[in-house]
Amino acid sequence: MDYLKGLNEKQKETVLHKNGPLLVLAGAGSGKTKTITHRIFHLVSEGVAPRQILAITFTNKAAKEMRERVSHLLESSPLAKLSISGNESPFVSTFHSLGVRIIKENSRELGIPRHFTIFDKADSLKAVKEILKELDIDSKQFEPSKILGIISREKGCLTAVENYLERASAFKGYSLNKVAADVWTLYEKRLGQEKSLDFDDLLLKTYRLLRKNSEILAYYQDLWRYIHIDEYQDTNKAQYEIVKLLAEKSRNICAVGDIDQNIYGWRGADIQNILNFEKDYPEAKAVILEENYRSTQTILAVANGIIEKNTMRRKKKLFTKNQEGDKVTLFEAHNENEEARFIAEKVKRLIADGVAPKEIAILYRANFQSRVIEESFLNLNLPYQLLGVKFFERKEVKDTLSYLRAALNKDSLSDIKRVINFPARGLGKVTIAKIFAGRESELPAGTKVKVANFYGLLDKIKENVLSHKPSELIKFIVKESGIGNELKNGSDDDKERLENIMELATLAKKYDYLPYGEGVEKLIEESALSTDQDSLEQENGAVKMMTVHASKGLEFDYIFVSGLEEDLFPHQRIGSMRASIEDSEEERRLFYVAITRAKKKLFLSYARTRTIFGSLQMNSPSQFLSDIDAEFIEEEKSFEYREKIIYMEL
Repeated sequence: MDYLKGLNEKQKETVLHKNGPLLVLAGAGSGKTKTITHRIFHLVSEGVAPRQILAITFTNKAAKEMRERVSHLLESSPLAKLSISGNESPFVSTFHSLGVRIIKENSRELGIPRHFTIFDKADSLKAVKEILKELDIDSKQFEPSKILGIISREKGCLTAVENYLERASAFKGYSLNKVAADVWTLYEKRLGQEKSLDFDDLLLKTYRLLRKNSEILAYYQDLWRYIHIDEYQDTNKAQYEIVKLLAEKSRNICAVGDIDQNIYGWRGADIQNILNFEKDYPEAKAVILEENYRSTQTILAVANGIIEKNTMRRKKKLFTKNQEGDKVTLFEAHNENEEARFIAEKVKRLIADGVAPKEIAILYRANFQSRVIEESFLNLNLPYQLLGVKFFERKEVKDTLSYLRAALNKDSLSDIKRVINFPARGLGKVTIAKIFAGRESELPAGTKVKVANFYGLLDKIKENVLSHKPSELIKFIVKESGIGNELKNGSDDDKERLENIMELATLAKKYDYLPYGEGVEKLIEESALSTDQDSLEQENGAVKMMTVHASKGLEFDYIFVSGLEEDLFPHQRIGSMRASIEDSEEERRLFYVAITRAKKKLFLSYARTRTIFGSLQMNSPSQFLSDIDAEFIEEEKSFEYREKIIYMEL
């Protein structure tokens, strides 16, 4: 059992537990991925067939890392003689990818084509905006993103649109809830017409299928006898219920999570799922992983001091054998410009001292804070990457993929509308409207030919799906559609867009080994389910800027947490009379997550004044700062303060 070497006692306890429910409370940086992957390896070594093992996590990045580690462990051992390719591999994925698999395998039962289109967040937001316009509702008064957020959260709670309509009718006046109900009704109609599902449908449809059809449920219960759920504290109602159904028969469920890192309550994550695990499974064994392999003793001391004030948690105290490390630097700035300047100059010094830019991250509570920090980085010519600009959201990439999606699903009017006149074919809005209304016969003869040619192109693309590798298919689309010539002969920006499409072809190569058709499906699935974190790997030579929420699951040598002011971090809603204990504790957990991203050094900063939405505000330091023991802090004075001291000395 050489694979147990290098594991601490609690990790070994987790790995060696085979049958029955297991709750693993894994502190930040406690090696949970290593523990899960070694547990999977142990199960295989005990005779469990790899294909009977399911492991689910929340991000593509985490799933990819876990999948690679499991494959490496199995392939580098005598167990390699067991087939671990194809269907014999453990199934490691995200919840949404699990949903895609189950829905595709049972598409007939659901009345959905196998090649259904997945609306990504941008597609859904665009649809909501268009529906608001159809309903003649002011999108400034009723923000599309808020409406989509309501729909998404309700679906995550397994709410049917009919039930929400009934609930919304009780509200007086034309409230946000009533608008959301009207929009949701038309939104569902559009999804149905286009044979499409959105992100939340991937979970909602999966749950309804498993609950409704006992034979299908039994199949998956027998298929996956050992279930692992990472980040269990972040599960919403739909995810929780899916897992409960799958684990109902074998009860071999290993839930891994950290109550102290539950930070997604605003989007439906229910902390009670992990708090009540031992009520759901009374026979469960619980293991707490407290040894941290990531951070210095100082950083952990600060983190422990912050989180111990929360009451909705299970007592846990991180410790490490790492060095004590530097004190936490605290900077008080006169305003946000000075704070940004401080951060940029510190980063410049770190890079000059040999720190790789990719090992530095700037975190903030709200997206608007990034603008002034970006300006300071540009002034000092520092390399940075703003998390949130996803490769698959670039127009040229979406255009190319829309040709592919439309070819496989001609009911996807959103995709057809996107590319029917790109490159220009002389098919304007009036023509498109008539096509979508089924009035194609009213079009002039010349226009009919152009429309026929376009649909003929889609047919050619579909034919090639069954005879071309994904990377070859992307090149085929670029050539046959005319996108290549359009961009090649355009401006410098157009040529850069063409390079991005070529990068798409390169990315598609990783699916070339799969059977024809299957590789294309995987490429389309990846594009639809990509997240902000997936863009990190594209820019390794830059400092990362992101919200604290986006940093979850990541780690960096040097972390800057900016804007630590009351009403900003913790957020303003926490200071209101309506704020609940749950909200307040979630903000504290969010700060805990920010702290525990740091491996070597932590910088904290706040501004005495900050301009927000055009108004200058006076700020008090965040309450969190007073919870940090003074022995762990080294204060750095503002530039304004230092200039005064120098002037007085002169």
